[in-house]
Amino acid sequence: MRAKYFYGYNIVAAGFVIQAVCYGMLFTYGIFFKEFQAEFGWSRATISGAPSLCFLMGGAIGILAGRLNDKIGPRVLMVAASISFGLGYLLMSRMQAPWQLYVLYGVLVGVPFGVYDIVTLSTLARWFVRSRGIMSGIVKVGTGSGQFVIPLIATALIAAYGWRNSYLIFGAVFLVTLVAIALVLRRDPQGMGLLPDDAIDEPCGAGTGSPDPDVPLRAAVLTRQFWAICLAEFASFFCMLTIIVHIVPHAMDLGLPSATAAGVLATIAGVSMLGRIVMGTVNDRIGGKRSLMICFILLLCGLIWVQVAGEAWMLFLFAVIYGFAHGGFFTVVSPTVAELFGTGSHGVLYGIVLCHGNTGAAVGPLLAGRTFDVTGSYQIVFLVLTGVAGLGFVLIMLLRPLRGGGAGR
Repeated sequence: MRAKYFYGYNIVAAGFVIQAVCYGMLFTYGIFFKEFQAEFGWSRATISGAPSLCFLMGGAIGILAGRLNDKIGPRVLMVAASISFGLGYLLMSRMQAPWQLYVLYGVLVGVPFGVYDIVTLSTLARWFVRSRGIMSGIVKVGTGSGQFVIPLIATALIAAYGWRNSYLIFGAVFLVTLVAIALVLRRDPQGMGLLPDDAIDEPCGAGTGSPDPDVPLRAAVLTRQFWAICLAEFASFFCMLTIIVHIVPHAMDLGLPSATAAGVLATIAGVSMLGRIVMGTVNDRIGGKRSLMICFILLLCGLIWVQVAGEAWMLFLFAVIYGFAHGGFFTVVSPTVAELFGTGSHGVLYGIVLCHGNTGAAVGPLLAGRTFDVTGSYQIVFLVLTGVAGLGFVLIMLLRPLRGGGAGR
């Protein structure tokens, strides 16, 4: 007899909150950026280096987190990550030197970044097959919600209490919240006597016309398709995280007030929620390859436009175009990995893909900060981002399905 309520929806809800908190706080770094400059006089390269280390740490730990999630499930991993995340922000309220920024943000906050996305999306991929794309989209709407709301809260808190007390408040609230949410997670439906998608005696993938393949880990990492996705993820993260870290300073350099510049960031987050839902639905219909191609085309359009955007309305239009692509990228990749290689080793495979993305996320903002320090402008930065995005588009355009697989269906 079918249960009245499918526990998989709890997994979706937990993932929504985790993503909202984790990536909402990621979006606040650009807002705290100017505060660090004003108080400490650090260069943009120095300040940009901390999120670069954060993403390198996330990428390094992500493969291990994916492997552990495949083996032991998400709860223990999430509790440990949440403690590290909360403590990192609590201790940043006492920060005085660059090395402290690198240790606290780069390591204590960076390690959880390597856990959150992999654990939530890899766990969800086991709970849903037919509706994996849309459910991933709903979880990633949590990211957009956090990225829309939390930077606005950060702006208000900084104005009222200063940046140190703001970090103290964030750290305490999110430490408690994330540990509580972690206890909701379960590895897979089979462990609770259920089937994916709340099915009744149906094979995994029934109704899709193309059940997930079952590609062993060793075989998957020897395919060109896998490494094409890894390099495309590097390209997309290189571009996206450079924008996230530097768009607020860039807008303020153009003369926009801090609140308006934060509004550009909030617009990206708001539109990204639409991109997550739409592209999640599109992914279920047309497959990962075509969905990723759409995202890269929109990213390229946004990057070309931002190079001529000199007024507030032009930056907000950029935020709309780019925000849709941003949301789509973060939604489509995990289902694409499952579509190509199945879910047996999804955690570690997605961890390797995300490691490449985090490496791009580490290199991009740091390179952009250094380039600005040398040239006094983001012009060269935007040109490089356009070229990298073009390379990512070509990699996905040339992606071919595995024999008997369904990528690009």
